[in-house]
Amino acid sequence: MKLLVLCMFVAAADVVVNALTTSKETQDVKLLRYESNNDGLGTYSFAYDQSDSSSRNEEGELKNAGTDNEFVAVKGSYSWTDPDGVYHTINYVADENGYQPSIESGPSGGPLPQFAALLGL
Repeated sequence: MKLLVLCMFVAAADVVVNALTTSKETQDVKLLRYESNNDGLGTYSFAYDQSDSSSRNEEGELKNAGTDNEFVAVKGSYSWTDPDGVYHTINYVADENGYQPSIESGPSGGPLPQFAALLGL
């Protein structure tokens, strides 16, 4: 159950970023790098970089295997440049303590108001 909730949080965050960064410019975005590893047992990693300066990386590791408390601990980040040219990054950990994002934008690393409200920060 925890894994399902965790996956839903990560997927929702990805949808929000995609919705905020959708523009005519994204129609010509090229994939520059893609890496993926999955042992089929709960441990995985992936990363990609795109020509529009957006990127994402994530690692998951199975914890407490074979117990009632089994879950996949996840850590990662995703970044993009908004239409105003400001670079944004969301780093996150999702583990037994829940979803824990940290948000950076521009040179100061200040939080993005729309994400801060959405994530309850």
